[in-house]
This record gives sequence, structure tokens and C-alpha cells, in this order.
Amino acid sequence: MKRILLFLATNLAIVLVLSVTMRILGVEPYLNENGLNLQALLIFAAIMGFGGSLISLLISKWSAKMSVGAQVITQPQNAEERWLVETIARQAQAAGIGMPEVAIYDSPDVNAFATGANKNNALVAVSTGLLGRMTRQEAEAVLGHEVSHVANGDMVTLALIQGVVNTFVMFFSRVIGHLVDKVIFKTERGQGPAFFVTMIVAELILGILASTIVMWFSRQREVRADAGGANLAGRQGMINALRRLQSLHDPAPLPDKMAAFGINGGRPSGIRALFMTHPPLEDRIAALEAQR
Repeated sequence: MKRILLFLATNLAIVLVLSVTMRILGVEPYLNENGLNLQALLIFAAIMGFGGSLISLLISKWSAKMSVGAQVITQPQNAEERWLVETIARQAQAAGIGMPEVAIYDSPDVNAFATGANKNNALVAVSTGLLGRMTRQEAEAVLGHEVSHVANGDMVTLALIQGVVNTFVMFFSRVIGHLVDKVIFKTERGQGPAFFVTMIVAELILGILASTIVMWFSRQREVRADAGGANLAGRQGMINALRRLQSLHDPAPLPDKMAAFGINGGRPSGIRALFMTHPPLEDRIAALEAQR
């Protein structure tokens, strides 16, 4: 989940900066100078939308390191770090990708994530909580899961999907802002305050709704990464790792909090299920057990 949230947060910030910059430079107002030019607006939205997601992808390793305080292992200092680097090196070779950077970040949560602009320039980071609370077999399966994310090109695919989502959110929010400004508030020349207010509100609402597409993609890729982790570290090892996550989170007295983090919050129904980045752990375990 951390990989997805870091990417989405970075993407949102970059798109906002690009939007403000284009407005300061006086580019965007030309789209409405002689009435709304839908073709020009779509091109503008595509450039901005894909620009934001691709920049987010290119700086994903740097932003991830800064966000969680991850320390890259350049030279293993102990047996645990040596095992971690050697395990990821072995899995990366088996998956046919370049050796990722390996990092550890200080957190009691049992977590790990992978990010990077391409398969041969990635980062795999694990929490101290994972290393301290999982067995070597379970941790190896989690590492295989993350290496599979890299081998499957999930971050690149995520960036492309986010670019499409950004494009349509920016396009329709400006169309809605234009219609409200011209039809309801009767602004005759240029853009009135109603355009900006409506555009911002529409962009927020559409952005939230559109994020369900990204979340759906994330859920599908998690299942595939589980299968990859099973191939790299053994099916039973992957199942055991997921069961360990269940044992760590199921007994918690605040299941809603766990659901919000998308780790294991039972089986949310209705609209909440649309915003899950991961399928329920029991579904992931069942999918692995069904493999033959």
C-alpha cells in the first residue's frame, strides 16, 4: 500500500504545481479566449496529466526514501543486512531484472515496498518491524512479492494509468467549471471566480472517484505479485507470510484502522471496498491455495 500512496501523493503535488505554473505563465487562459476549445483543452490536460505521472515515476525512488527515511544498504554491516541483500540479489536474477537498491527504514509496522522508474533501476525497502517479526521464510516471500512488482513493471503501468486518470480529471473539471461560470453565473468575458472555485471542487471530487480505478488496478497486481512471490520463494512460504500478516493484524482492537491502511480490515462492503489498495488477506491466501 505504501508504494501506491507515496506515488499518488507525489503525483497530486506535481500536477498541482504544474497547473499553478501554467496559470502563472498565462498558458491556460488561452484555452477559453474565444470560447472553450475542447481539442486544445484535451491536449493541454494530456500534457499536464501524463507529465505529472511521469515526473512522479522518475522521482519515485527519491521521494520514497525521503518519505520513510529509508537507508540504502551500500555495504552490509551485519548478518541480517547481508542476508537481505543476498536474498534480493538471488530473486532479482531469477526474475530477470537488474539488482534493485536495497533499503531498510525504521518502523514497527510489518511492511515492505518496491518502486522505481524501470525494472533495472528499482528500490526494495523493508521495515525494521518486518525483519524483527517475521521468520526468514516469511520475509523471503515478502521480498519475492516486491521483486515481482518490479519484474511485472507495475510502477510503469501505474504511471500510465494515472496519466490517463489525470487527463480526464483535468479535462472534465475545467469543462464543468466553464459551464458553471458561463451558464449559471453568466460571465461574458474571460473567466470569473466561479470557474476557479468550481474547477477546484470538481477536480477534487473527480480525483477521488477516479482513484477507484487506480485502486482496482492495485488489487489486481497484488494478486499477481503474490503468485510471483510464490514462484520465487515457494507457495507455502508466501501463504505463511500472508497468514502471519493476519495474525499480526486480525486481533487488533481497531479493525477500521487496519481497513483504512488497506492491510487487512476484514471484508469492507459498498463504497469502502472500492478504495482498498489490497484484496482481503483471506482472498489472497485462497488464490494461492487454489494454485496447482
